[in-house]
Amino acid sequence: MEEFHKVRRLPPYVFEQVNRLKASARSRGADIIDLGMGNPDLPTPKAIVDKLCEVVRDPRTHRYSSSRGIPGLRRAQANYYARRFGVKLDPDSQVVATLGSKEGFANMAQAITAPGDVILCPNPTYPIHAFGFIMSGGVIRSLQVEPDDGFIPALERGIRHSIPKPLALILNYPSNPTALVASLDFYKDVVAFAKKNDIIILSDLAYSEIYFDGNPPPSVLQVPGAIEVAVEFTSMSKTFSMPGWRMGFAVGNERLISALTRVKSYLDYGAFTPIQVAAAHALNGDGADIAEVRDIYHKRRDVMVDAFSRAGWTIPAPAASMFAWAPIPEPFRHLGSLEFSKLLIEHADVAVAPGVGFGEHGDDHVRIALVENEHRIRQAARNIKRFLASSAKQPNNVVPLAAHR
Repeated sequence: MEEFHKVRRLPPYVFEQVNRLKASARSRGADIIDLGMGNPDLPTPKAIVDKLCEVVRDPRTHRYSSSRGIPGLRRAQANYYARRFGVKLDPDSQVVATLGSKEGFANMAQAITAPGDVILCPNPTYPIHAFGFIMSGGVIRSLQVEPDDGFIPALERGIRHSIPKPLALILNYPSNPTALVASLDFYKDVVAFAKKNDIIILSDLAYSEIYFDGNPPPSVLQVPGAIEVAVEFTSMSKTFSMPGWRMGFAVGNERLISALTRVKSYLDYGAFTPIQVAAAHALNGDGADIAEVRDIYHKRRDVMVDAFSRAGWTIPAPAASMFAWAPIPEPFRHLGSLEFSKLLIEHADVAVAPGVGFGEHGDDHVRIALVENEHRIRQAARNIKRFLASSAKQPNNVVPLAAHR
């Protein structure tokens, strides 16, 4: 039977191949150290869980909620932006709660995209940034760029070579997967470009609180006038270790927020009310929980960079996010990221995310998530050290799984 049109537009899900191999190895008794999926292992802070338990005992909170977010939650998010970024938001017209930033991004694509609309999107990037628009009938023009002096010239080329003119530009800094961070000056240049060319900016700021070197990543909305062209997406998943709670936000331009809110009103009734109340409680906190989470990831980053370097795999230290963007060791680079990831599962009992899953320009890297404790990260490094030593001595004995199937 022929696949449906939207399904045909989606490539095979690269990460599913790795997930199957992990499951198969575990079924054979292997102790797989999973550094692949960005699924936080830290517990949600106790005060947030306690607030959830308190509210859920009230049967009135068991009814349908509000798809745009209860007023107290939207006010809490607006207050967070005021404290953290110095950005003033109207909680009634410039803030909408989402079921995680991923749902918000996908439904924004549904809200604003007409068939054939062109979207400028960095490559590599988080898959929903591109495929949310592809599923909505849009066309992606990939930009192999970093947030540096080459970014605006790349945008100018994208404009010149796109028919019709691009509708929107996607930003994601700190980046998943590359962990690159943008400066406020960078955002100023991009906002000026977007205004000049009448382009929407969609900024994914999910990792704004996971930073390590003393410089909090800025928001694009800190640029004066940015709210005229920009919407920003945030998530509580990483900041408060609440991934399964599915709570995020879109904030910014009123027209775009209104469009997203209207689409969402047809699709969902919002998160469970006790979750929204607990999320508001978290956002209104003193920041101690955020600082604790940040400190744990910082220590894991340092352990990972040091231990993997000692194992023979040099990895640049990420300045932010819960990921490291790791170049594939030279002897294996010709295999590509998927086959190298398979080798790590089979020969080192370590799972990572293939860079090609974030775009074809990521195929010479893998993404390593800091989602295991320091002991397990050191164990992964020991396993990798043995694998690299063994492959150096007997390279013909280390072949991709695909080669013997």
